[in-house]
Amino acid sequence: MGSKYTKRYTEEFKRDAIALVDSSGKTVTAVARELGISSESLRGWYRRAKADQGEGAPGELTSAEREELRRLRRENREQQQTIEILKKATAFFVKESDR
Repeated sequence: MGSKYTKRYTEEFKRDAIALVDSSGKTVTAVARELGISSESLRGWYRRAKADQGEGAPGELTSAEREELRRLRRENREQQQTIEILKKATAFFVKESDR
């Protein structure tokens, strides 16, 4: 999670900043400097926008794919926890039935 000092930008601001990079012919760093934002933030927004448009680098995930990956990882983690609980319960009941 970000720190409490992390700035949050609206989607509209991000779209406008990305459009400015595309239309101005300036570098991401130059546009970021003009807007007073981190060049790394703008570069990340720009890369994600291009990936979502199908123009990203090979292997770059779209926003939908990243969200699905997060969801699947969460489900996997929950299922692994369930499996561990069931293993412990099985061991407990096997031990109890041997008495």
